[in-house]
Amino acid sequence: MVKASNYHHGDLREKILQTAFELLDDEGIEAVGIRKIARALEVAHSAPANHFKNKQALLTALATESFRYLVSKIGKDISKETGNLRLSIHSFSNTILKFGLKYPNRYKLLWRREYANDQDGELGAAMDDIYAVLTAILGEHAKNKQVDVESQAIALWSLVHGYVLLRLDGNLKEGNDEVTGIKRQIAIIDVLIDGIIE
Repeated sequence: MVKASNYHHGDLREKILQTAFELLDDEGIEAVGIRKIARALEVAHSAPANHFKNKQALLTALATESFRYLVSKIGKDISKETGNLRLSIHSFSNTILKFGLKYPNRYKLLWRREYANDQDGELGAAMDDIYAVLTAILGEHAKNKQVDVESQAIALWSLVHGYVLLRLDGNLKEGNDEVTGIKRQIAIIDVLIDGIIE
């Protein structure tokens, strides 16, 4: 372990976040604690407080960083598509699904308002950014005007989020659509896309 004296002020914040993510991934939300992280980094218990005043502030930072990662990853993945609505939406939803299955505790933290401070400006901005990506896709391509873009976005987000949680909770397993043979996660999105573009 690196001793506290070997950390620069900015480096310690990054080490705290890295250690907190490791605890979150390995042991869950409840396992993330300021004192536990201080012990792991061999720093004084008061040292993390210079960066995060309490556990909620730390969890809020973890949620913010996770949203920022998703926004960046979605942006990169969608940029590979050629302005095609179906491909863009599948890219969006697939990125969310992969993240949720790879980092289940990070994904769950994103939506647990009792842990993160939903009044935090940086967290709010990061959440708005990911929603803006989705509404931009729909606003550019959607043809069905029976409902507005926001309703379409909420419908898609609800479908993706619900599917991810059902997978994480073990209520659904990966499978294929029996008619088309394509993966179930693709088929359910196609059902919604067809309603949007018709």
